[in-house]
Amino acid sequence: MVRLRLVVARLHRQLAQASDRRDFTFAQLSALARIEAHGPIRLGELAARERVAAPSMTRTVAPLVATGLVSRLPDPDDRRSALVELSTEGVELLAEIRQRRSEVLARRTADLDPQERALLLAALPVLERLVAFED
Repeated sequence: MVRLRLVVARLHRQLAQASDRRDFTFAQLSALARIEAHGPIRLGELAARERVAAPSMTRTVAPLVATGLVSRLPDPDDRRSALVELSTEGVELLAEIRQRRSEVLARRTADLDPQERALLLAALPVLERLVAFED
């Protein structure tokens, strides 16, 4: 398990560095991806999906709104609430980050022989189960 933890941590660090967006926290990038997948979404629901407290999510999303990556909309079902959705800039940022991270993975796997690639592909369902969470 220690080796798995170290490998995952190193890969995460390399992918984070590849995004070249050190001005965003992991929580902010995760929120952007979740908003893209489920938006427009209420902050409370977003917090629940991210498994954080609502005030925490408010603090996470505020800079994203301020930088124009996320837009706030009135909730048509509850005038006291607001929805958040990605702006065009937010969609473009996520696409750019995903592209850079895909390039890192392509470079890292380019030197694998066919057997190593097959092993990696065979391990994907297990890794997916490890990171799965309820949506």
